[in-house]
Amino acid sequence: MQCPFCGTDHDKVVDSRSSEGGRAVRRRRECLDCRRRFTTYERVEDTPRLTVVKRDGTRVPYDRAKVLAGLRKACYKRPVSDRRLRKIIEAAEEAIFRRFEKEVPSTYIGDAISEGLRGVDKVAYIRFASVYRQFQDVGEIIDEAQELRDAPGPWPGQRDLFAEDDEGETPTR
Repeated sequence: MQCPFCGTDHDKVVDSRSSEGGRAVRRRRECLDCRRRFTTYERVEDTPRLTVVKRDGTRVPYDRAKVLAGLRKACYKRPVSDRRLRKIIEAAEEAIFRRFEKEVPSTYIGDAISEGLRGVDKVAYIRFASVYRQFQDVGEIIDEAQELRDAPGPWPGQRDLFAEDDEGETPTR
């Protein structure tokens, strides 16, 4: 590893430990030339080699950040924490990677994400569905909202406005 201070490639690892919930290894290193210490992280490559086939037939690389951004927009000012959003994405990705190896239809991703969101927050689900399902008019949104309202409850994971989530965090707004 090249020292960020002197540029030499002559160092030793002083300490290694698991980080980010076991998803990375944090290594504390010491340059043997300038004696300064620095930290490096070793992670599994975050970009799965999966292509998303969009409705119009175009193909783009799968981008987890883009999915998270869409979820954040749907959950804007809703009592859903970032940790909860990441869990929704992880569950959806697990289903996606179990079923598809190289290409996945964007509709499958949308279904998997919306299904996870549906059990967490009804309003955020309607917001997400209104974009993902491309409703043609207000009547379709109303029909979806009525179906959601008439579904048997209580919804698993649906919390009061100021409740803490299952990790003890107050949800972000």
